Amino acid sequence: MKKRLIKSVFALSLSSLVGTVALADAPILVTNTNDSGAGSLRAAVEKANAHNGGQIAAVAVGDIEIGDSLAYSGTGPLTILGNGQTIITKQNVALFAATQGADLTISNLSFEGPGGFDIENRGDLDGDTGKGIFVDVRDDQTGVVSLILDKVTVSGVTNHGVHVSDCSLADDCGGGSGGAGEGSLASIAVHLTDVTIEDAAYGKFDADGLRVDERSEGDIRFTAIRSTFARVGADGVELDEGQSGDVIARIADSMFVDNGGYCDPAIVGAFMPEVVEAEFEEGSVQEAAIPGAVSGTPDNTCIERAVDFYDDGSVEAYEFAIDLDDGIDIDEAGDGSLYSVMINTLIARNLDEGVDYDEEGNGDIVAHYVNSRARNNTDDGFKGCGQRWRPDDR
Repeated sequence: MKKRLIKSVFALSLSSLVGTVALADAPILVTNTNDSGAGSLRAAVEKANAHNGGQIAAVAVGDIEIGDSLAYSGTGPLTILGNGQTIITKQNVALFAATQGADLTISNLSFEGPGGFDIENRGDLDGDTGKGIFVDVRDDQTGVVSLILDKVTVSGVTNHGVHVSDCSLADDCGGGSGGAGEGSLASIAVHLTDVTIEDAAYGKFDADGLRVDERSEGDIRFTAIRSTFARVGADGVELDEGQSGDVIARIADSMFVDNGGYCDPAIVGAFMPEVVEAEFEEGSVQEAAIPGAVSGTPDNTCIERAVDFYDDGSVEAYEFAIDLDDGIDIDEAGDGSLYSVMINTLIARNLDEGVDYDEEGNGDIVAHYVNSRARNNTDDGFKGCGQRWRPDDR
């Protein structure tokens, strides 16, 4: 029975995620590694824009260095078939963006940003924050928006390695609690096979390896098979379903390791107050007498300050903490539930929780773990927080 259940969970075909994709009669060929001009990848994307979709086949051998973003502005499905090339930029820009929420399929390509970022060498101070792959969902979309990545690697970018955004607040959409922001009626389906996101998202606070923001009605459907999320600044994966709708996550033969260290404790810890938490009797201490918000750090958002007050306005307790992140973080707020199956997966050495599931509102957390191991994470290996939390560990 268990084998049949596991098999059925991963039986979704790519066609069921994408729907019917009408491709052009012949693919648009990329025949050289130039940044622009005839035969370049940029020219192929521009042709796909003119045709409102299609298939691009990169047959040229060699890496492709670009000076600014490749942007697909069509609404029809787009497929990009690589041949093992790496798309490289030395600029702090998104490598590839689907700006109108089109269904996107990419295979056999790598995306590499300038790299070298950390909290002391931030990439967000001039306003630009490059991502690897970005899909921006339109406000009027319905149905299912799909992103399919097969044999894709993302590294070296400032911001999220891969980001699908159905949220009016863009990168300020937040961590899911309360579901701030608005979005379309569409659901989002992300299917990853043999994908690696590593050494990425270290250029700004709260940049994840893969981030999905979904608001209004609609679900998040996430599948990761033989995929790795390693050495990411914030969460290896964050799925943020902010209003009505479910999160359905299927993960097999994957790894979430060494994530969450942008707010490096070795650097930020030197700015923490001498007493990081305390409790007081009612009426004995006013807020002016406790440590204030921390300033002067390379990124002040890395230190959280929480203060509880009595009814008379005096301080009941305070606490400071460094904001570290998880291997995989799923937040579901509003009506809807969180369903997860994780098989043969390693969750190790993440600087906060290994697995962090939160369900806020009406709904359940139902999680099945089969031969999955959490070890040497700074906080809980497996954490679930909600009204109804039913883990099943086999």
